[in-house]
Amino acid sequence: MRVSLETRDFAKYPFLKESQQFMLQASEPLEVFLNRSTGKIALMRATERLKRAVMHFSSSPESLAPEVPSDQLGVKMEITSYVLARVLVSCARDRALTDRLVRYEAQRAHVFLQSEEEEKRYFIAAKIGLPFEGLSLPVPRYVELTAGMHEERWRLVNREVLGGKVTIDALEFEELLREQIRVLLLSTLPLDIPESVCQVVSPAIAQVQEEFQKRVQTDLGEVEESSFPPCMQAIMGALSGGRNITHAGRFALTAFLHNIGMDSVEIIQLYSRAPDFDLTKTQYQVEHISGRGGKGTEYTAPSCAAMRTLGLCPGPDPLCEKVAHPLSYYRKKKREKREEKGSTEGPC
Repeated sequence: MRVSLETRDFAKYPFLKESQQFMLQASEPLEVFLNRSTGKIALMRATERLKRAVMHFSSSPESLAPEVPSDQLGVKMEITSYVLARVLVSCARDRALTDRLVRYEAQRAHVFLQSEEEEKRYFIAAKIGLPFEGLSLPVPRYVELTAGMHEERWRLVNREVLGGKVTIDALEFEELLREQIRVLLLSTLPLDIPESVCQVVSPAIAQVQEEFQKRVQTDLGEVEESSFPPCMQAIMGALSGGRNITHAGRFALTAFLHNIGMDSVEIIQLYSRAPDFDLTKTQYQVEHISGRGGKGTEYTAPSCAAMRTLGLCPGPDPLCEKVAHPLSYYRKKKREKREEKGSTEGPC
């Protein structure tokens, strides 16, 4: 069966080369486009798209994949909103926001793919670098693709390998397809956007960041030091004990505290316990890491693998074995505490 893409497919899968080719037309500077009425509408839609990305973890499949247009004008606007959403996260220089966008786009595309006929699904999978080979993948390709998937079932030692290929089932193929889209999109970000363009879209970025901060606060709630992972508790313990900590330790702790919602003043106050405390230097470092100084890049705490490499992991506890990032640990720990509290309180 010969598979071909329809016009509305370009709106569903805007990351495909065919979608970009569909958009080819007489080019104009992005600043000029953004100042036209069409550009303003496209930017508004991109802003809403990015807001949906911020909220998508609690979204239903229907909200992830709404009805898409089939006319050329509507499809072009949909693709443009995708492109501008990538411009926004590139200008924001916020890794966490970028991660939300690529996960949203991957999940959105995957919802669409699930409704496609099998031949078309495999056709698109091949186009993005995941060719269907009878539900198996060459070992190097499998290892590369599952690098960011931390469940035990994805480890190569737990897989069946035949003839240099890893056997996967149909459901696992779907998971790997979604992961391939995420990895593909992430590998192309951030884009190199002129500062003049970033200035034009800065009000839209501010809107999204405000929404994102609200979402983070909703997800994480009040700061609970008792829910910190062992690595962060160890660094905090060193600070409380009046011991100096390494630059890597300061970076990891500062980024982590900022990510869970602690403000800069509170973070600086923590560092005042250190023997080598210098207010000016500490303020500069905290503002730099939190994105309030320098180029405005907001950093995310290092992953568990990075913490081990940096010598900042004091040894895992049972919950550490289930996560790949200190922030994931913190969320799970707080959730477990809420569930335990609810079960012990019981009905009145």
